[in-house]
Amino acid sequence: MRKTIMALAFASIAFSANAETIEQRIAPCLACHGEKGQSETENTPSLGGQQAPYTLIQLFMFREKLRVSEPMNEMAKPLTDDDLRLFSDFIANVPKPAPPAENGDPARMQRGQALVQQHRCDACHNPDLSGKENVPRIANQREDYLAKTLAEYKDNSRHGYDASMADVMAPIMPEQIADLAYYIARMR
Repeated sequence: MRKTIMALAFASIAFSANAETIEQRIAPCLACHGEKGQSETENTPSLGGQQAPYTLIQLFMFREKLRVSEPMNEMAKPLTDDDLRLFSDFIANVPKPAPPAENGDPARMQRGQALVQQHRCDACHNPDLSGKENVPRIANQREDYLAKTLAEYKDNSRHGYDASMADVMAPIMPEQIADLAYYIARMR
């Protein structure tokens, strides 16, 4: 399924470059990241409500291959600086992901919340984890994507534009990542 979606997105690159409206140009992005802001694609982040400055930086990093993810590098390659700003502003206005209907396991929620407070996730990402400026919105993000990303920061295989996430993740035990991702994905 993911390969099919990516193939469709790549096929849309030529269409996107000639499309006139931002809605037409961003359609290939939303095919993977969620038309209504919430991704249904495994290990693919939901972009709804993401901070425009954060998205701008990420798109720039993908375009310049400072952050490597082959589908994203290819999609961002033809984008101009004006395109990056246009896409970032559009994404900031897409509805944010909704929390799951179920409340989640109370014990896991409590452990995850304690980890967020202990490691001060709520300082940089805001108390409601909505993000700010160049800090991403992580509330109600896909659980699988959160767990993957946190593990990559922990093992230093994912590099941000600064070392803050590697520092934050250093004391977190690998088995705690699951509870952290579980809680963040279910924020109310």
